Amino acid sequence: MPSPALTHLDAAGHAHMVDVSAKAATHRKAVATGAIIMQPQTLEMILSGAASKGDVLATARIAGIMAAKKTADIIPLCHPLSLSSVTVDLAPNDNRIEITATVTTTGATGVEMEALTAVSAAALTLYDMCKAVDRGMQIENIKLLHKSGGRSGDYNAA
Repeated sequence: MPSPALTHLDAAGHAHMVDVSAKAATHRKAVATGAIIMQPQTLEMILSGAASKGDVLATARIAGIMAAKKTADIIPLCHPLSLSSVTVDLAPNDNRIEITATVTTTGATGVEMEALTAVSAAALTLYDMCKAVDRGMQIENIKLLHKSGGRSGDYNAA
Protein backbone atom coordinates (compact mmCIF):
# COMPACT_ATOMS: atom_id res chain seq x y z
CA MET A 1 0.00 0.00 0.00
CA PRO A 2 1.51 3.39 -0.96
CA SER A 3 2.07 5.87 1.81
CA PRO A 4 -0.20 8.92 1.88
CA ALA A 5 1.07 12.06 0.15
CA LEU A 6 1.84 15.21 2.08
CA THR A 7 -1.00 17.52 1.12
CA HIS A 8 0.87 20.75 1.83
CA LEU A 9 3.45 20.06 -0.88
CA ASP A 10 2.78 20.45 -4.58
CA ALA A 11 4.19 18.16 -7.31
CA ALA A 12 7.46 20.13 -7.29
CA GLY A 13 7.81 19.83 -3.50
CA HIS A 14 6.88 23.46 -2.78
CA ALA A 15 4.73 24.35 0.19
CA HIS A 16 1.21 25.53 -0.65
CA MET A 17 -2.16 25.95 0.99
CA VAL A 18 -4.45 23.04 0.15
CA ASP A 19 -7.48 23.96 -1.97
CA VAL A 20 -10.52 22.78 0.02
CA SER A 21 -13.12 24.47 -2.18
CA ALA A 22 -14.39 21.15 -3.60
CA LYS A 23 -14.76 19.52 -0.19
CA ALA A 24 -18.18 19.29 1.43
CA ALA A 25 -18.87 21.24 4.58
CA THR A 26 -19.42 18.73 7.39
CA HIS A 27 -19.55 18.85 11.17
CA ARG A 28 -15.99 18.44 12.39
CA LYS A 29 -14.60 17.96 15.87
CA ALA A 30 -11.12 17.55 17.31
CA VAL A 31 -9.95 16.83 20.84
CA ALA A 32 -6.33 17.34 21.89
CA THR A 33 -4.57 16.91 25.20
CA GLY A 34 -1.32 17.70 26.97
CA ALA A 35 -0.01 18.41 30.44
CA ILE A 36 2.30 20.65 32.37
CA ILE A 37 4.29 19.10 35.21
CA MET A 38 5.21 21.29 38.18
CA GLN A 39 6.35 21.26 41.78
CA PRO A 40 3.57 20.38 44.25
CA GLN A 41 3.84 23.83 45.86
CA THR A 42 3.34 25.48 42.46
CA LEU A 43 0.13 23.54 41.93
CA GLU A 44 -1.02 24.45 45.44
CA MET A 45 -0.32 28.13 44.72
CA ILE A 46 -2.44 27.92 41.55
CA LEU A 47 -5.31 26.09 43.22
CA SER A 48 -5.38 28.40 46.25
CA GLY A 49 -5.49 31.52 44.06
CA ALA A 50 -2.25 32.85 45.58
CA ALA A 51 -0.39 33.49 42.29
CA SER A 52 0.76 37.09 42.06
CA LYS A 53 -0.38 37.36 38.42
CA GLY A 54 -4.00 36.49 39.25
CA ASP A 55 -6.30 33.61 38.31
CA VAL A 56 -3.88 31.28 36.52
CA LEU A 57 -6.45 28.71 35.41
CA ALA A 58 -8.92 31.24 34.01
CA THR A 59 -6.14 33.02 32.13
CA ALA A 60 -4.83 29.75 30.65
CA ARG A 61 -8.34 28.74 29.58
CA ILE A 62 -8.89 32.07 27.82
CA ALA A 63 -5.44 31.86 26.18
CA GLY A 64 -6.30 28.42 24.79
CA ILE A 65 -9.60 29.64 23.37
CA MET A 66 -7.99 32.71 21.83
CA ALA A 67 -5.18 30.62 20.34
CA ALA A 68 -7.64 28.23 18.69
CA LYS A 69 -9.32 31.22 17.06
CA LYS A 70 -5.95 32.55 15.80
CA THR A 71 -4.40 29.28 14.60
CA ALA A 72 -4.30 30.35 10.95
CA ASP A 73 -2.29 33.44 12.01
CA ILE A 74 0.53 31.37 13.51
CA ILE A 75 0.55 28.08 11.57
CA PRO A 76 1.47 29.14 8.03
CA LEU A 77 -0.67 26.84 5.85
CA CYS A 78 -3.77 26.53 8.04
CA HIS A 79 -7.06 27.81 6.71
CA PRO A 80 -8.83 30.52 8.70
CA LEU A 81 -11.91 28.80 10.11
CA SER A 82 -15.17 29.90 11.60
CA LEU A 83 -15.23 27.90 14.82
CA SER A 84 -18.51 26.76 16.32
CA SER A 85 -17.11 26.08 19.78
CA VAL A 86 -13.88 25.84 21.75
CA THR A 87 -13.59 24.44 25.24
CA VAL A 88 -10.41 24.18 27.27
CA ASP A 89 -10.54 22.01 30.38
CA LEU A 90 -7.79 22.16 33.01
CA ALA A 91 -7.67 19.29 35.48
CA PRO A 92 -5.17 19.26 38.38
CA ASN A 93 -3.84 15.76 38.98
CA ASP A 94 -0.93 15.01 41.34
CA ASN A 95 1.90 17.38 40.32
CA ARG A 96 0.43 18.32 36.96
CA ILE A 97 -2.38 20.10 35.20
CA GLU A 98 -3.89 18.07 32.40
CA ILE A 99 -5.21 20.17 29.52
CA THR A 100 -7.93 19.06 27.10
CA ALA A 101 -9.20 21.20 24.25
CA THR A 102 -12.28 20.40 22.17
CA VAL A 103 -12.95 22.36 18.99
CA THR A 104 -15.88 22.08 16.59
CA THR A 105 -16.86 23.65 13.28
CA THR A 106 -18.96 23.02 10.24
CA GLY A 107 -16.66 23.45 7.30
CA ALA A 108 -14.54 21.99 4.52
CA THR A 109 -11.47 21.25 6.65
CA GLY A 110 -10.79 19.89 10.11
CA VAL A 111 -9.94 21.53 13.41
CA GLU A 112 -7.08 19.34 14.61
CA MET A 113 -4.57 22.18 14.48
CA GLU A 114 -6.91 24.47 16.40
CA ALA A 115 -7.29 21.91 19.21
CA LEU A 116 -3.53 21.30 19.36
CA THR A 117 -2.83 25.04 19.34
CA ALA A 118 -5.33 25.60 22.17
CA VAL A 119 -3.58 23.01 24.36
CA SER A 120 -0.16 24.46 23.54
CA ALA A 121 -1.16 28.04 24.34
CA ALA A 122 -2.88 27.05 27.58
CA ALA A 123 0.24 25.15 28.69
CA LEU A 124 2.53 28.02 27.74
CA THR A 125 0.32 30.46 29.63
CA LEU A 126 0.45 28.27 32.73
CA TYR A 127 4.24 28.27 32.41
CA ASP A 128 4.41 32.02 31.89
CA MET A 129 2.21 32.82 34.86
CA CYS A 130 4.16 30.56 37.24
CA LYS A 131 7.74 30.69 35.96
CA ALA A 132 8.82 33.11 38.69
CA VAL A 133 8.32 30.34 41.28
CA ASP A 134 8.98 27.20 39.19
CA ARG A 135 11.24 27.46 36.13
CA GLY A 136 11.52 23.67 35.99
CA MET A 137 7.94 23.10 34.80
CA GLN A 138 7.70 20.77 31.82
CA ILE A 139 5.11 20.73 29.06
CA GLU A 140 4.57 17.23 27.72
CA ASN A 141 2.54 14.81 25.66
CA ILE A 142 0.63 17.24 23.48
CA LYS A 143 -1.30 15.07 21.05
CA LEU A 144 -4.50 14.60 19.11
CA LEU A 145 -6.93 12.27 20.90
CA HIS A 146 -9.87 12.35 18.49
CA LYS A 147 -11.03 13.84 15.25
CA SER A 148 -14.29 13.30 13.42
CA GLY A 149 -15.90 14.57 10.24
CA GLY A 150 -14.63 14.94 6.76
CA ARG A 151 -13.54 12.60 4.00
CA SER A 152 -10.83 10.83 5.98
CA GLY A 153 -13.29 9.71 8.66
CA ASP A 154 -12.75 9.38 12.37
CA TYR A 155 -9.49 9.05 14.26
CA ASN A 156 -9.09 7.95 17.86
CA ALA A 157 -5.69 7.71 19.52
CA ALA A 158 -4.80 4.30 20.85
